[in-house]
Amino acid sequence: MRRFTSAFRAFPLVFLALVLTLPVLAVFAAWLPWGSGDADAGAILREMASTVLPGYVWTTVWLGLMVAVGAAVVGTAAAATVTLFDFPGRRTLEWVLLLPLAMPAYVTAYAYTDFLQFSGPLQVWLRETYGLEGRLLPEVRSLGGAVWVFVFSLYPYIYLLARTALGERAAHLMEAARLLGAPLSRRIAAVALPLARPAVAAGVALVLMETLADFGVVSYFGIQTFTTGIYKAWLSMDNRIAAAQLATFLLVLVVLLLQLEIRAQRRMRFVTNGAGRASSAEAQPLQLRGWRSVAAWLVCVLPVLMGFVAPVLFMLRPLAADWSVLPWSRFLEWALNSVRLGGITAVLAVVIALALAFAVRRRPDAVTRGVVQLVSLGYAVPGAVIVVGLLLPVGWLQAAAPDWGLASLITATAVGIVWAYLVRFSAVALQSVQSGYARIPVSLDDSARMLGTGSWALMSRVHWPLLKRSTAAAALLVFVDVMKELPATMVLRPFNSDTLAVVAYQLARDERLGEAALPSLALVAVGLVPVIMLSRTLRSRSR
Repeated sequence: MRRFTSAFRAFPLVFLALVLTLPVLAVFAAWLPWGSGDADAGAILREMASTVLPGYVWTTVWLGLMVAVGAAVVGTAAAATVTLFDFPGRRTLEWVLLLPLAMPAYVTAYAYTDFLQFSGPLQVWLRETYGLEGRLLPEVRSLGGAVWVFVFSLYPYIYLLARTALGERAAHLMEAARLLGAPLSRRIAAVALPLARPAVAAGVALVLMETLADFGVVSYFGIQTFTTGIYKAWLSMDNRIAAAQLATFLLVLVVLLLQLEIRAQRRMRFVTNGAGRASSAEAQPLQLRGWRSVAAWLVCVLPVLMGFVAPVLFMLRPLAADWSVLPWSRFLEWALNSVRLGGITAVLAVVIALALAFAVRRRPDAVTRGVVQLVSLGYAVPGAVIVVGLLLPVGWLQAAAPDWGLASLITATAVGIVWAYLVRFSAVALQSVQSGYARIPVSLDDSARMLGTGSWALMSRVHWPLLKRSTAAAALLVFVDVMKELPATMVLRPFNSDTLAVVAYQLARDERLGEAALPSLALVAVGLVPVIMLSRTLRSRSR
């Protein structure tokens, strides 16, 4: 009887895990005999393997390697500069370096293209001023242009983790090395960088996952990566099995990167454990003067300039030049669609996160922990994989029961797109809620249980008042992520319900970059909210 009761209690959690992991399971099921019954899928994969697939792999590998190296150099240099040295403006630059997090990578791509392309204002001005002809700057829509965009859009992931790792012990240990007579270059190479290595590895894994999951930049620049190959197999070749089988390769690579990130996070916790605040506070950052101060300032300012200030200025130019060309009449409709989808998903994600976190708090058994780990994997799954994995089982069920109308329920309403959002972003809400629970002493639960408090009363009267801030932060983070999400939104959105992200992409693809500036800037403004919250949190912790 006890086993039956335990299984009955675990059923809702297991069912929730299946719902949120169904797209991933469906992608792998495409290789099973009953799932890969489409004879054309094998022929398409063989044809792609002999023609375009090696190019997809080669381009994806080169893109990932160059972005990883570039973001690691930029992020680590900025983190080391603001942590180990003191110079004018350091306190301001500590949070200013986070601003590129508010810029979706595809928005940065539109901005640079509008300003630097052959018909852009910079090349036109150079030709008119100096009497030159032809192309004067390298082509923006290229692999190098994509690397530039990704490096200056994603380096804050590495900057944040490296700054945290260095702030724990680096200043104290570098001071000890200085007293032992080590020069500055050796202190950085032998003390600071080894301390930051696990954090940099974790940040690089996150950067690579974001790069592999991207669709907006590579599609707009015409770069043939694995993600674009998945969409071509699905939309151009009209074969869902081939798309799903391609998606498995991308998913396996993302899982490997996720394991790398988890291992690096564990090593980072091991490195930072044991360092007290007092010992770190005793060793102050090294004061820089003269040209060294200028160099440190440039190291921190250039990433912000390239990743945030310049793209924003490029997008403000068409707004200032001619307001009449901007799509003001439909902007409110697009914004409302984005807000509606973001609000619905944020509420549902927070409810799921609260239920899972409370279940782990009350009964941290193997089933509950397994469900939480499965849900936490969703954020690492690329949007292209989620789209394919969501529509694939729907196609199977539609073929088996055509009268049920499941396909129209998923694609013609907001059910499918909200489902995809929950698969990817429930992990964001769960992480925030779990961090809130970590600050609630277990003794409160024991006291409430001794007073005869039930589960619902414990949640509503004890936990909820202490979780309001964490819950609000979780809802905000999910809301902003949904507003910026592009791949799943573009495929699964209901008819005539475009969002700001989709409209910005479509206008840029149609070379209407001036009109794309308005929805793009709106996305940046929304993205600034969590960045400001994060910067305030980091500043309060550093005091």
